[in-house]
Order: sequence, then structure tokens, then C-alpha cells
Amino acid sequence: MKAFVASTEGRLRLFVLPAYSPQLNPDEWVWKNVKHDRVGRTSVTGPDEFKSKVIGALRRLQKLPHIVRAFFADPDLRYITT
Repeated sequence: MKAFVASTEGRLRLFVLPAYSPQLNPDEWVWKNVKHDRVGRTSVTGPDEFKSKVIGALRRLQKLPHIVRAFFADPDLRYITT
């Protein structure tokens, strides 16, 4: 792996993260937005409705890239944008 990364002449960098580090994982920001800010604020009557609301929340984020970009403003995610 190190040889391959070296062959990319700086275009690819590896970052070794701790085994459990949700604050360093941008996916956690997406799920926090979906679970806490969207679906968690509604009532759900069954699995199908839950699935529909989660998919709707993810599609909403897909159409609002400025929200996703804002996740990367967190200081813990600075390693991604350096």
C-alpha cells in the first residue's frame, strides 16, 4: 500500500484513524442529520414509513449540497480538506 501511495506523487494521501472515532467520520454527520434533525422529529407508524422518511431525508441532503459541505467545516474533519 505504501508503495502504491508513493507512486501517486502526492495525489493520494492516507490517514490512519483510530478504530472507533465517529467524530472523524463524515458519514456520522450525515446520519446525525437524518436521525436527529429529520426522522427523529417525526412520528413513525411502521417500518415502511420509517424507510420512506429515511430515504426522503437522504434525498433532501442530496439536493442540498451546501448542508453536506458544512459538515466538513467541523474542526475534527480538517484532515479531509488539507
